Amino acid sequence: MSEKTSSVHYINYLALDKILDSQYLASKEKGDEAHDEMLFIIIHQTYELWFKQILHELNSVLKLFKADKIDESNIGIVVNRMDRVNKIMTTLIGQVDVLETMTPLDFLGFRNHLSPASGFQSHQFRKLEVLLGLKIEKRHQPGGCPYHAQFEGVKKQEILNLEDGESLFALVEKWLERIPFLNFEDFDFIKKYENAVNEMLEKEITEIKSADLTDQDKTLRIRMIDENRKYFERVLNEDQHKGAIKKEETKLSYKATMSALLINLYRDQPILHLPYQFLRSLVELDHKISTWRFRHMQMVEKMLGQKIGTGGSAGQEYLKQTVDKHKLFTDLANIATLMISRSYLPELPQNIKDKLGFSYVK
Repeated sequence: MSEKTSSVHYINYLALDKILDSQYLASKEKGDEAHDEMLFIIIHQTYELWFKQILHELNSVLKLFKADKIDESNIGIVVNRMDRVNKIMTTLIGQVDVLETMTPLDFLGFRNHLSPASGFQSHQFRKLEVLLGLKIEKRHQPGGCPYHAQFEGVKKQEILNLEDGESLFALVEKWLERIPFLNFEDFDFIKKYENAVNEMLEKEITEIKSADLTDQDKTLRIRMIDENRKYFERVLNEDQHKGAIKKEETKLSYKATMSALLINLYRDQPILHLPYQFLRSLVELDHKISTWRFRHMQMVEKMLGQKIGTGGSAGQEYLKQTVDKHKLFTDLANIATLMISRSYLPELPQNIKDKLGFSYVK
């Protein structure tokens, strides 16, 4: 008796009939088909498919960070998935090039059929923003209307639930605060780092004083170093850091910031290499999303100039406001300001080096 091997056909597995039959041209239904509407629809459908994949990756990362005890061996998995998200974002940015093959006249051939539909109504992208940490109080609101007013029923409730939940930003902050190396046995990282910074700045001042410069140039350069010293002192002072959070000058907690600094400075140590890659991936994602917003803004500027968006937003002006205002991991990017050269980096005691050479178990 022969056994039949079940097989799945390519078309059925990918549900291609549903996907390829889901492009409905509004201009065609109105009896005046616009050729470029097909491109417009397919580009945005593709965006939504990629958003679905990004959410799939990010939800898996959030799940790992929500654990009571994070298995540090999972950081490698997180880095791999964040790298995938960033590669997808690169693709999304590249898709703007394809969309820009459509001229303003081509777009105007069907734009009047779109209102009030708008990219602002992308439920998946709004979910992506909230999952990363862009909560409503940090968001630029066009016309003062809350962004979730664009949705109803289950979709609106899903957004509101995410607003109440922990974001990736919050979970990463908690993870950084739990890293045990700031005060590790007899090594006080913050004190050692502060001494190294002062040594570096004093050496720079000494070199300026002995340099072949005018007194005016020397005074100016020393004043610049003193300003740098004040910045280091502000960041390293916990009370001043808390004050900066209240003033909304920074978001990341003091302890999390110090841990991120340690990871960046000692990233060559085996146990810190993957955490460093993860932090860099968050900064990269922030930059890529910002680049995607900027490219979108440029495209709208070319296509519509100062016209109001189809969804009623300020169009190009609204998009311009979101490029910088909606960044989330700026504090991690700003760690670069606190970097000092390896020649000044405090030497780690050998016993600590030994522990940083493999997975640390608290």
